Amino acid sequence: MRAMSNTAQTLPSGRVALGQQEPAIALGPLDGRYRPQTAVLVDFLSEAALNRERVHVEVEWFIHLCEQRALPGLEPLSEEQKAGLRALVTSFDAASVAELAELEAVTVHDVKAVEYYIGRRLPELGLEHLTPLVHFACTSEDINNLSYALGVKDAVEQAWLPAARGLVAAVWQMARETKATPMLSHTHGQPATPTTLGKELAVFAHRFERQLRRIEGTTFLGKINGATGTFAAHTAAAPDTDWPQISRTFVRGLGLTWNPLTTQIESHDWQAELYADLSRFNRILHNLCTDVWSYISIGYFQQIPVEGATGSSTMPHKVNPIRFENAEANAEISCSLLDTLAATLVTSRWQRDLTDSSSQRNIGVAFGHSLLAISNVVKGLDRLDVAEETLAADLDGNWEVLGEAVQTAMRAEAIAGREGMDNPYERLKELTRGHRVDAARMRGFIAGLGLSEATARRLSELTPGGYTGLAEELVDEFGD
Repeated sequence: MRAMSNTAQTLPSGRVALGQQEPAIALGPLDGRYRPQTAVLVDFLSEAALNRERVHVEVEWFIHLCEQRALPGLEPLSEEQKAGLRALVTSFDAASVAELAELEAVTVHDVKAVEYYIGRRLPELGLEHLTPLVHFACTSEDINNLSYALGVKDAVEQAWLPAARGLVAAVWQMARETKATPMLSHTHGQPATPTTLGKELAVFAHRFERQLRRIEGTTFLGKINGATGTFAAHTAAAPDTDWPQISRTFVRGLGLTWNPLTTQIESHDWQAELYADLSRFNRILHNLCTDVWSYISIGYFQQIPVEGATGSSTMPHKVNPIRFENAEANAEISCSLLDTLAATLVTSRWQRDLTDSSSQRNIGVAFGHSLLAISNVVKGLDRLDVAEETLAADLDGNWEVLGEAVQTAMRAEAIAGREGMDNPYERLKELTRGHRVDAARMRGFIAGLGLSEATARRLSELTPGGYTGLAEELVDEFGD
């Protein structure tokens, strides 16, 4: 990294103006502190990536119009010419970004800058006579909506989904490893019917998978139909051309789903649907974090210390659950942005306003915070050990949770016609509510109930650690 300039401007306070330094100092954490975890999104959701996709859409529209002979005098391009045009996309780099910035400084319009950028390169391909074909009959939103759709689609499929699937795989693996590890449940924060640690983790993995299926099934829509969605300019220029068909085949050729009815903008409903699903995934992730954090706090999990790491600046004994706390915060920030995007993007005044333009520039930020949350949880889970002795001790200290089993067995006996099984719930309530019950007291109570021999024997052999029902089998049957 280069040293800061010695000729830096100063703030009114006398401090150095850091924003004027070279290299640039990031304003936000995603481009600063957390860039290693989120840099993958730069290829899909940055301003530079958006401009590359704009070039891509403009180039493909140019080629498509020629291939379809959409206008009188148009002929399909040669393979060399098509390759040369497409090279504008594959070779798009920092110099391209800089040139576009120079053009935009003059045009004060980002999409118009892209049009001029492409037009400059047509002479070297022998296509200068087709300069008017660049951006033909397009409004800016014809290019933008397709460019955003392509960027978001790639971000989901190539960055977010692989990370999310990795998280779910880690949760499933932990669930399988601990499927038979009994654990006291805590409904309402109070001792409750035992479960297994693995079954509780499997619940989260199952929830995640439902959301992944929704996200994997996202329909990415696009349109290219002019300033108010009527193909007016198209038909004015070439009334005999089947413009809806050309539009349909073009959008589908980009790998998107054609939206035939729009205003100047594609309505963004698909984005709202996707962001709602991503937000829901984040909230389930947040729930996993709060549960794991709580299990750590009561000693069910032990954290494996990182060599050389400091847990607290003043309390050397501490190993803080920072991965899960970090993930909580980033999931919340991501949800806030995604929720705002989903709410804002579905509304546009009449045929067009610019609220979506500013909003969509934050898509990458929303994805970035979600990706960061996922990364932290994966790292956090990898540093956990199950404290089986603590789990066993907690179970052994709460024999009253067997009250459910006993009163339910009494109900079954009563239904089968056995006498003396009256008021089972009330009798167990009297025994257990507000009282600590140990093994001897519970077994003595069972022995005096007058149950059938088989039921009495089964219940007297039951322990809190053995009262986990089909938890292990559920993990086996419904695990991935």
